[in-house]
Amino acid sequence: MFGRRGSAGSSFGSGKAEVAPRPAAPTRPAASAAPAPSPARTPNPAADPNAPLPPSKTQERVRSEDYYDTKSSIFSALIDTIDLSQLARLDAESAREEISDVINEIIHLKNLVMSIAEQEELLADIVNDVLGYGPLEPLLARDDIADIMVNGAEKTYIEVSGKVQLTNVRFRDNQQLMNVCQRIVSQVGRRVDESSPICDARLPDGSRVNVIAPPLAIDGPALTIRKFKKDKLTLDQLVKFGSITPEGAQVLQVIGKSRCNVIVSGGTGSGKTTLLNCLTRYIESTERIITCEDAAELQLQQPHVVRLETRPPNIEGEGQITMRDLIKNCLRMRPERIIVGEVRGPEAFDLLQAMNTGHDGSMGTLHANSPREALSRMESMITMGGYGLPARTIREMIVSSVDIIVQSARLRDGSRRITAITEVLGIEGEVIVTQDLFLYEILGEDEFGRIVGRHRSTGIGRPRMWDRARYFGEDRRLAEALDRAEVVEN
Repeated sequence: MFGRRGSAGSSFGSGKAEVAPRPAAPTRPAASAAPAPSPARTPNPAADPNAPLPPSKTQERVRSEDYYDTKSSIFSALIDTIDLSQLARLDAESAREEISDVINEIIHLKNLVMSIAEQEELLADIVNDVLGYGPLEPLLARDDIADIMVNGAEKTYIEVSGKVQLTNVRFRDNQQLMNVCQRIVSQVGRRVDESSPICDARLPDGSRVNVIAPPLAIDGPALTIRKFKKDKLTLDQLVKFGSITPEGAQVLQVIGKSRCNVIVSGGTGSGKTTLLNCLTRYIESTERIITCEDAAELQLQQPHVVRLETRPPNIEGEGQITMRDLIKNCLRMRPERIIVGEVRGPEAFDLLQAMNTGHDGSMGTLHANSPREALSRMESMITMGGYGLPARTIREMIVSSVDIIVQSARLRDGSRRITAITEVLGIEGEVIVTQDLFLYEILGEDEFGRIVGRHRSTGIGRPRMWDRARYFGEDRRLAEALDRAEVVEN
């Protein structure tokens, strides 16, 4: 036993326990406790997007105010009773057992009338509050959720199969929500408060987290979590879900193995990071890879990987490490490939410099609605860096650095598709010349409102990357994929 609990006939301990800092959150419940997983980040055309969500605790019961009042009363008594410093020394399972014993004793002393199911539900909620991420735990345990969006203590939305839906999950108040946000960001050495109200972080499984707190968020803290699937997606699975054809997937494999410099372009939630993870699976295990990210979320499988992460300024406004700093430094680390999680500023210049100075096969993502817009955005980001270079010089740098742009998109029915595989050929006058190898055409929609389309080859028999593919022994596979795509089109 631990803490300051008295006997069953005595009152709770008179001293007050310090509430913060709380122990770090333990490993969340295993995925087996959640409903059967289904693709979250990438759609399954066979699934009806209008079908109701699978049942879960967040949807089966609408909790009353009495439930939250009871929970708050028991939680306050629990904090008064236990010694959190002693609790922090226990492993997760022992801590749960101890908390369960205390809660059962509190329920008995308060003469609360509860069914076994209600008591177990209350117990799970309070344990999650103390050891985990509170009301978010049931959502984090589900593998069919792509995004969790908390808009203050009262409203929590989730995205399932490309559709955003309101849940019955709520927090006790904005302070509890803020405590959960602090617990998440503190695990990666960051903070969020009034003096630093915006923070990017990640969960232990790599899921991306963004927090914006009052006074910037008027109605309470806003927490957004981009969840990653526990089972990492592959190109074969993207083919199964209809995001790309087998021929297009084979071309992407050749691109990955031939050390082409690739930019993955797309809008928010279009699957850029997932696609980048899929492409990195075809990097040789002997290559040294260095990743640069704002919040580490790439999940590379190769053994020789160095992961770098930016750092925000401290409370005195010092010590910031930007993406540009990371890219500059990784050039001194003998990289063979440099992978940038997301290019959103002047670091685009440094990435292009790395791509055309011997680091073939480098990759990155950026936000754009088409391959042509991706090129324009890169030019704009370099211009914002204040380099003062002529526009033609910047475009020549882009042409000499980028080989392939892979465009992903999230369609209006919630499905995600690879809509273009485009080569950068050169520059004519003031215009960058490109050619599409694969395109996605929308043909209409079915009776369920799902978009019907097809991937087609543009008929390019000998792309610019042909010589590079031949150098790496991939020219035959590239030719086979392009030939089969021609047959499918005809």
